[in-house]
Parts: sequence; C-alpha cells; structure tokens
Amino acid sequence: MPSFVLQIAIDPDGSVLGATRVGLIGWRNGTQRTLTIKNGLPCEAVYAFVRDNDGALWLYTQCGLIQIAATALQGWWEHSDGKIPLRVFDSFDGVQAEGAPFRSAARSPNGRLWFVNQTLLQVIDPAHLGGNLVPPPVYIEQIIADRRSYLAKDGLRLPALTRDLEIDYTALSFVAPQKMRFRYRLEGRDTDWQDSGTRRQAFYTDLRPGRYRFRAIASNNDGVWNETGAAVDLEIPPAFVQTKWFLAIWVVAGAAALWLLFILRLRRLQERIRGRLEERLSERERIARDLHDTLLQGMQGLVFKFQAAAERLPSSDPNRDRLEEALNLADEVLEDGRSKLAGLRGFRSESQELFAALTVIGQSLAADRSIKFHSKLEGEPKVLHPVVREEAYRIGAEALTNAFNHAKASSIELEIRYGAAALRLLIRDDGIGIEESALARSGRADHFGLVGMRERAARISSRVEIFTRPGAGTEVQLQVPARMAYRSRTPDKSQSWLTRIFRADPGPE
Repeated sequence: MPSFVLQIAIDPDGSVLGATRVGLIGWRNGTQRTLTIKNGLPCEAVYAFVRDNDGALWLYTQCGLIQIAATALQGWWEHSDGKIPLRVFDSFDGVQAEGAPFRSAARSPNGRLWFVNQTLLQVIDPAHLGGNLVPPPVYIEQIIADRRSYLAKDGLRLPALTRDLEIDYTALSFVAPQKMRFRYRLEGRDTDWQDSGTRRQAFYTDLRPGRYRFRAIASNNDGVWNETGAAVDLEIPPAFVQTKWFLAIWVVAGAAALWLLFILRLRRLQERIRGRLEERLSERERIARDLHDTLLQGMQGLVFKFQAAAERLPSSDPNRDRLEEALNLADEVLEDGRSKLAGLRGFRSESQELFAALTVIGQSLAADRSIKFHSKLEGEPKVLHPVVREEAYRIGAEALTNAFNHAKASSIELEIRYGAAALRLLIRDDGIGIEESALARSGRADHFGLVGMRERAARISSRVEIFTRPGAGTEVQLQVPARMAYRSRTPDKSQSWLTRIFRADPGPE
C-alpha cells in the first residue's frame, strides 16, 4: 500500500528509517523491512521518531508514544517477522497523539524528548520514567456453563452435553488497570496461548467430554507479566450417547440390521432357487414318464413279438440263435434304460424320504440278481434341504448302480444315519474293490463316475470318501453337516422371531 514518508533519518551504521502511515520502514544493505502490528505495534500510523541518549527509539504514533530499546530494534533488523518488546504511553498516561504537517519530534540537550502537533506541545524525560515492576495477581472469578454460574474451584464437574462455556478472569493493578493485557489457554483444547488483549472473558462452544485445565496470565501497564497466573481444573463428563458403550451398541445394531437384511435376501433367493429346482424335477419326471410310456413300452412290445417269432423257429435253425442273442441284448438295453429312468425320476415330492427312495433303487437293482441287498436306517428321519436331498440321492443312486454293475459283489448294504451333527450316507459291498489308479482318473466324458459324485458333494459343502482295497470290497461314504442338511419344517415357538431368523440355517445355494 503506497504511503508518504513523513520523516526520514540515516543512522551512523548507514541504515535508513522512515515514518509512514503504514508503519516504520527501514533500509539496510539494500533490504527493506517494515515494523507493523505483526511485530507488536499497537497501531501502524507513525508520525515521527527520535532517539534518546541511551539509543532507544521513540515513535510518535496514532495511539501514543512507543519506546523501543536499542537491543530490541537490533533484533528487529535481524528477524523482521518476530514480535519485539516495547513500552507504550497512551492516553491513560496523558499522551495526546495527533499528526502534524512538519517534523513533530525532537531531543533537547538535556535529554528530554519533545513531541508537538498542531495544538499541543508534550515533553517526556526518559531518564526519569520510573516504572511498575510489580506483576499483577491473576484471579479466575467464575465459570458460566449454558447460562449457569459455578464457582471457579479445582475439580469442577460440569453437566454433560455442555455447549456454551464462559470463563471470567481478572487481575489487580492500581496503576493504569485499563492497560493490563491478558492471555489464556485451555489445556486439552488450545495448542497455544490466546492473546485476548484487555478482554477478561474466554468463550468456548461445543467442547467434547474430557478433563481440561484453564490457565490465565496478565501483564501490568509496563508490560511486566505474571507468568504463573491462575489455573482451574474442570471436567465435562460424557453423556450416554457420547460413551463408547453407546457407540458399540450402534455398531452392533448396525451389524445386526445388515445381517438381518442379508438373511432375508438369502431366504428370498432360496425360495427362488427352490422353485426352479422343483420345476426342474417336475420336468425330469415328465420326461421319465414319457420315455417309460413310449420308448420302453414300445421296445418291450417289440421284444415280446420277436420272442414269439423266435419260439416258432426250429431249434436247429441258426437264425434262432442269432435272434435270441439280439433279444438278450435288448433285455440288457431295457434293464439299463429302467436304471437310468429310476435315476432320472428322482424325488416326487419334498416329503419323500431319502432312505425310502434309495431303498427302492437298491431293491430294483437287486431284482433278478443273485446279490443280497440290505438297507438300514438310524435316527429319526428329518426333512432335508431340497438341494441336499437331490444331490445325496444322486450320489447314493450312482454308488448303488456302480456296486451292482461293477463290484461283482455278493452282498450290498445301504445305511443312512440322521445324526445330530451330520447326515451320513454309507454304501458298502464285498466285491472286488477299486484300483487306486481308477480312483485317481477323471473318468470317461460320457459317464458320471466318481468325479461326478465328488462334484455333487462339493455343491453341498461336503465330501465323498471312498475306502477300498482290491479284493476287500468298497465303502462309499457321504457326510453332510447338520446345519447344511436339515431344514426345520416348524420353528420353535418358544424362541423369539428374531432368534429364529438368526438361527435359521441358510442352507446351500
């Protein structure tokens, strides 16, 4: 900001000082500096300046006379951004400051300093100033929290959720009490001292719960500070909504709400998957019925006709032997077709029990064979999840089919156990066993095989274990955890609806 230079002077060391309305400007070694409010001046308009016999610089300013010691001025030359110590004589000391269109400051031979304006001549003798060297005692008068007053005593406990806090403090001095200055600091909130000037109150809003220590210090009219000052400890306890318990409750409630939404969404998806599964099973049953009523029945009729034709041929006719071989092959095809249809039909309804369904397959495969079949049930049958029911049925049917067709066994056993911890399906035979190399192979592309059983078990978070040794038979075991296998048809009415939701097993997808 441009300004006229009202006075200019050159010191013996070559530095130049100039009085302006924007502060004291100085030049030294080609560098310019400006002494302003940021360096501690109470105002910036400097009308004139003069040095006393001790080398101190006196500024005649808009707000009074300002004394700057020679050492303080030297410190400003070295660090122009810092605050410097100074002494102010203002209207409370009788100074009447006013600008003049001429040089308004001078020093007489006796060391007195003269300052003049358009109406008044003023003089001050730096050698006989005296001074107030007594630091003022500081007191904290009262604390006002949300318009309620409290005595300023240590350990003061304010109400929770205190929003507006006012702390009144003061200091005692009989010499120009209007010139006392204050600083305060609330430890736990303020990181540095707050310069409040002559104001005797500190204000805070929206303090967080915690322990605080308020400190206030003051200086007298000559700038002598009481560095000890006064202090008071206070506490704002947390309300329930500000405690960690409340936060933990909200976190738990939020997590519970998210989990509830997840469970509800998962149940909706389960119902959708279940509907699709039932549609698929119904379609498979329809296909099985159509194949049985058309293809198999038609082939059976053709077999009967060819059988009748074969019986009419003489036993010595070579065509009869060829026809009987074809009929035997047709019987094998029909038998294989019935086996495939039995696997294709699956369950007819949700209520059909796994043990009964697999027993029917075993008995059907054992018909017209010299293989003994035994089935055993342990535990009370439980309603299974539709996916578990379907996959366990497919695994059991495949294991039974393999045992009857490839094990060359004399006895085959089916065992199902509805345990509290797991559903256990076991198929055991006393046949020739399985080679280890066959267990490791992936199987042919057009056969379900062992790989297919393992894949089905993986879908229901289970595993198929095969225990075998050449010549010692084979044991195929499927074990499904109860939380995945069982599906409660009727909830426990002694439990709350929320407990039933969270304890409900989501089942496999």
